Amino acid sequence: MTITDFDPAAYLDNKEVITEYLSQIMENGDTDELLIAIGHVARARGMTQIAQVSGMGREGLYKAFSPGAKPRFDTVMKVLRAMGIKLHAVPA
Repeated sequence: MTITDFDPAAYLDNKEVITEYLSQIMENGDTDELLIAIGHVARARGMTQIAQVSGMGREGLYKAFSPGAKPRFDTVMKVLRAMGIKLHAVPA
């Protein structure tokens, strides 16, 4: 029996799934997990396309959203905008 690694990016194939995925991660409040999740979405959408739209390099994107990375907030916002994702504040 062969066990393969689970890759969430393989399942992030439409806006509704992506929205629910990121919403659940944000609900948990773990910023490291959120950054990793944004990286999963970027890979699902195509890192080259996200890099072009955001004005960043592909390698920089992979590095910014890898485990343990601490990207600047403006980097996160550029990537979210490039993916067509908006953040909304709601009362806790």
